[in-house]
Amino acid sequence: MRVGVFTPLLSRLPLAAVLKELKALQINTVELATGNYPGDAHCKLSMLEDATALAEFQKVLSDHGVTISALSCHGNALHPDAAQGQQHRDVSRRTILLAEKLGISVMVDFSGCPGDSPNATAPNWVTCPWPPDYRKVLDWQWNEVVAPYWVGHAKFARDHGVKIAVEMHPGFVVYNPETMLRLRSIAGNNVGCNFDPSHLFWQQIDPIAAVRVLAGCIFHVHAKDTQLYPVNLMRTGVLDTKPYTEERDRSWIFRTCGYGHGAEWWNELVSTLRMFGYDFVLSIEHEDSLLSAGEGLTKAANFLNSIVIREQPGAAWWS
Repeated sequence: MRVGVFTPLLSRLPLAAVLKELKALQINTVELATGNYPGDAHCKLSMLEDATALAEFQKVLSDHGVTISALSCHGNALHPDAAQGQQHRDVSRRTILLAEKLGISVMVDFSGCPGDSPNATAPNWVTCPWPPDYRKVLDWQWNEVVAPYWVGHAKFARDHGVKIAVEMHPGFVVYNPETMLRLRSIAGNNVGCNFDPSHLFWQQIDPIAAVRVLAGCIFHVHAKDTQLYPVNLMRTGVLDTKPYTEERDRSWIFRTCGYGHGAEWWNELVSTLRMFGYDFVLSIEHEDSLLSAGEGLTKAANFLNSIVIREQPGAAWWS
């Protein structure tokens, strides 16, 4: 296993400068965004039609000895606004094509979230079964929108030799292990998850137990932490809609690895991931509003590099 970085946190820098900065932190693996919500500062989909730009991009990576763990285009391909939904679908498909061209086996995306009817203009994330209207909305979303799109999109990715790692994220139809497995049962084994423990913590889901539930379908992992504040939790519960920058009043916020949970917890997560077949990358994602990007990245890299075992495990002396 090794430590990587999801690079939008360094979007102010050109790619070569990013790779140089990461090298100083003993990191030589990156996850690059290609558009939609994370932007495309370091990886342009226009390279699909520009052989010169693609060659230059590959040379920068090669010159720095850096590999790509995944291409990411977190978006809402199911958005009820037709123009936005189509744009996000196009970015997702072209990301798959670029991954194929670069020989990258994994792309990361969200599941998306439709509206509540064909006439909707905004997404509608259903969080409760009653009144009965909500169950009707949920059934319509999965049967009429989610399933048709994902069956076709998964086939497109499969035909191009790419796996889709769906990040379980509240606000979208896939937000926990149960909904992840539901989508996988519909779309096929080419669809798995981008496992981000930070989105599970605040839902009161034990991420380490979730690894066991999701065994065999974890394609990529984000390294991000969450801190819960019981003094506010008793007032708001976990569905806290205040801005992330209102840290004093929120029931939880995203934190740099080690600031929400210590080394003992992260050691156990890494061990459990390996136990259940994941031995790839922990991709640092910085969304800690209390630390600058540089400070958060440095602290997370040093923390995780002290935990992750880079070499393959050898045979035991008694085997």
